[in-house]
Amino acid sequence: MTRTLPTTAPLGASPHWLRLGTLFDGFAVHRDVHLVFDRERILHVGGEPPAQLVAAGQSAPNLHLPGHTALPGLIEAHGHLFLEGGELDPTKRAESLKLSDGELLTRAEARLERLIRLGVVAVRDAGDRNGVGLALQRRYRSPARGAMPYVDSPGAAIHHQGRYGSFMALPLQEHGGIEAAVAARVADGARHIKLLATGIINFEQGAVTAKPQMPADELVRAVAAAHAHGRQAMIHCSGHDGVSNCIAARVDTIEHGFFIDRDQLAQLRDHDIAWVPTFAPVQFQFEHAAALGWSDRVRDNLRRILDAHAAHLAAAATLGVRIVAGSDAGSHGVAHGHGLLWELELMERAGLSATRVLQSVTGDAGQRLGFEEPLGVLRAGAAPRFLITAAPVLDSVRHLRSPATVYCDGTVYPAREENVDGGGM
Repeated sequence: MTRTLPTTAPLGASPHWLRLGTLFDGFAVHRDVHLVFDRERILHVGGEPPAQLVAAGQSAPNLHLPGHTALPGLIEAHGHLFLEGGELDPTKRAESLKLSDGELLTRAEARLERLIRLGVVAVRDAGDRNGVGLALQRRYRSPARGAMPYVDSPGAAIHHQGRYGSFMALPLQEHGGIEAAVAARVADGARHIKLLATGIINFEQGAVTAKPQMPADELVRAVAAAHAHGRQAMIHCSGHDGVSNCIAARVDTIEHGFFIDRDQLAQLRDHDIAWVPTFAPVQFQFEHAAALGWSDRVRDNLRRILDAHAAHLAAAATLGVRIVAGSDAGSHGVAHGHGLLWELELMERAGLSATRVLQSVTGDAGQRLGFEEPLGVLRAGAAPRFLITAAPVLDSVRHLRSPATVYCDGTVYPAREENVDGGGM
């Protein structure tokens, strides 16, 4: 149950000076750290700040919090902002896809404050054909936007006519070829290009049984076109053959990547291809198998798929693959914000340390995803978007569910009082 949340509070114009027991800067942990910031940027992180960076005549911090930890705001690297994953009824979920573009946008806008209150300060949208992500991207860049998460959107994803993805994608055949399709997305305002290289997992068979949508040569051309326009290529992909095609094309990020193998992981590392593993949607199918009508055989397949994915994630961390956290929020059972917290817990359960998981949702995400602003880090010059909590989040990411004060663009969101147990809910 969600209790009534306290109202937000705007920050004053003067710099604010905090002294914290612990600070995670997106990559490393620091102890007994001073943090100075104003409404627009972080001014100082480190030892006691120089006098010119704090308010005139100020000689001590506004707050000394020796038992608290500061960390960057969280980045959702794979979310479908036009979908509400928290709707569990399949019939109602299908009906929601029939809403008008305007109604889908209105509902997406209502989710933005929830994201900030949960500490999610940026979203890399994963595609929609209804223009919701692009509208939110434009709103973010509007001078009068107010506090909201940073949004980058690809607009409609690109797929092959008659293949998986029509609910979020438009076919490349509409444009006569992959290069023209990429150019059309850029003309629409896409900040990155989303390509559907494969279909999805056949849970009845426990494998990806359809051949890839996009052969290697087509992916090579698509990625080259995206890069020529200064855009990254974000690739939906599962299955060994599809992953091999993505590696050959030197894509920027592989989304999902189920059935990847260790040799392919080493190639991801060597080519700095980031991996966004998205456990949450498959975990939801496993945990709710009976309610969803899956047989015992399918449930066993789901368990096997998840176990292998966890082992591959642990191997990726050991090999030094760039891992970026994304929940596939909007997928069935994966609500925005809450789903990302659940995804982080699943990554930790797979064997990653809490700090490695936090790095995947802060520093590595901000560094790798081509954002227009310095996000995911606590350092001078970055946007003042961070969390402060008394919970031991460096011991386990499950403590991200504990109350935390969120600072975002000059607004303070006081520590929340809500129960977010229940995984993707």
